[in-house]
Amino acid sequence: MDISRKKPSYPLTPALRQYLRDYDREAPLPVSYADLLRFSNSFALLDRAGKDTLWQTVFYEPQNLVELSQGLVQVYALLKTAGDLSFADNLLADRIDYCRFGNSHPFRVRILNQLNDNYDYFYVKQADASRLYGLELEHLLSPNSMNFLVDTGNTLIEEHIAGIPGDDFIRLRLNQPHLNQPHLNQVRIAKEFVKFNERCFARLLGDMRAYNYVIDITPDFEDEQYRVRAIDFDQQSYEGRRAMYVPQAFKDNQAVVEMCARLLKPENLRQYQAEERTLMARRARAERHRLKALLDVMRRQELAPPDKVEELKGALNRYHHTQLFARCDSMGDIVRLNLWLMLGPKTLGNSAA
Repeated sequence: MDISRKKPSYPLTPALRQYLRDYDREAPLPVSYADLLRFSNSFALLDRAGKDTLWQTVFYEPQNLVELSQGLVQVYALLKTAGDLSFADNLLADRIDYCRFGNSHPFRVRILNQLNDNYDYFYVKQADASRLYGLELEHLLSPNSMNFLVDTGNTLIEEHIAGIPGDDFIRLRLNQPHLNQPHLNQVRIAKEFVKFNERCFARLLGDMRAYNYVIDITPDFEDEQYRVRAIDFDQQSYEGRRAMYVPQAFKDNQAVVEMCARLLKPENLRQYQAEERTLMARRARAERHRLKALLDVMRRQELAPPDKVEELKGALNRYHHTQLFARCDSMGDIVRLNLWLMLGPKTLGNSAA
């Protein structure tokens, strides 16, 4: 499938920055993305099996490292405790990793609690309007709260999303349940993938190949519960092909798609799709003022080339058997109308179309 690997970064408009301020997403940060680029050396980070993770652990000159570590601990405090530094003396930024793979070239910071050796992660990235719209739509319409901050410049801080990477889950657990996890509940996994597929398409989040989402597993009193969570939001409403917005269309998700076809009857599929649309509609109504504010800003910004906008308008007109998308002028307009058609007029108001 042809994916735009060189998607451009879209700037944060004044209207988007005002939205971020209104909803406490903007904060002054003591460390910027540019500060982390000043590393002096690096080496490949390998996983426990000795395989290259595509991340590099980076090193800094000693005179810069102490100040940088202090700043990163403050960033962590802003993200987790609204800037309360009373715990900062126990925290240390003990490792920084850098990834050149993909569009965002993120840094991953490991924060160590020196009292008990427990650690946590957060990410430092270049702010991109597409990603910010994707994060906010995830926060408002999915079952997942998204914790992130943007500074007044071009730095984005994101909380780590815990879970097993989708490609590892498929390779190590789904394809070998008898070797790795004999009690794997494939029906529940299939159900959650159907719901994830529905969420992505409703809000037009693209490029959900297996390494762009994680599987969050929660032990229950009799079995395990699963949730599929997106971790990459760069391709929020950018591509022109409708297939880009349905995870089932990607080749590396084929094993999950085949499992869904084997275990779920058509009535099951329709039930789970209806369940997820109902939950999304309830969330949208509960956050209707904030969602409207976000979409109003999004509709006024260019987030894709005109040819991709026209292509997606045509594809969604054919899918929904309508001509309403012909009136859309931007990707934001398309997202708003797609939500209106999939979640119901009460969700965004009758004027959405």
